[in-house]
Amino acid sequence: MNLTAIAIFVLLLLIVFFAIAIFNKFVKNRNLVKDAWSNIDVALKRRYDLIPNLVETVKGYAAHEKETLERAIQARNSAIAVPTGDINGQIKAENALQQTLRSIFALSESYPDLKANTNFIQLQEKLNEIEENLERSRRYYNGTVRENNTYGESFPGVLFAGMFRYQHFDYFETAEAERENVKVDFSS
Repeated sequence: MNLTAIAIFVLLLLIVFFAIAIFNKFVKNRNLVKDAWSNIDVALKRRYDLIPNLVETVKGYAAHEKETLERAIQARNSAIAVPTGDINGQIKAENALQQTLRSIFALSESYPDLKANTNFIQLQEKLNEIEENLERSRRYYNGTVRENNTYGESFPGVLFAGMFRYQHFDYFETAEAERENVKVDFSS
């Protein structure tokens, strides 16, 4: 073998190792995002289990608020129906569910008896605990998404993204509607 052939062989070997390292980084980032999402998924399951109890408790005090309560159950069912693995779809469904939950708690402000009900208070405390856990999990998830997306969209990852089936993930952010105050109107 001559020196040129050895140099070409070494160069090809370096390119292969470089490509393997990039592939492994894509796999690592994708797995970190999926692991972070699984933490969120557990908290969401707990929230889903809690919502029917919350709605039943509110029903007794706010019977004429049937539409708000039905929207909450419908949003819960829509969130549950999102296929496993569709993280971006789940994020959209969760934002809609969060908005309906805010409406239920806004109702409690108009019903002093409901606000004082021990079941409602316990459910509210449990939901607050779940929401705090979700917030921590959301921050971790968004950090892993940031790392994944940055690597896949910057050099050298962008050169290999298509070949290695890079997957872009959406951040789990607060929905625009959730940033506004809930308006409760009993004038009708």
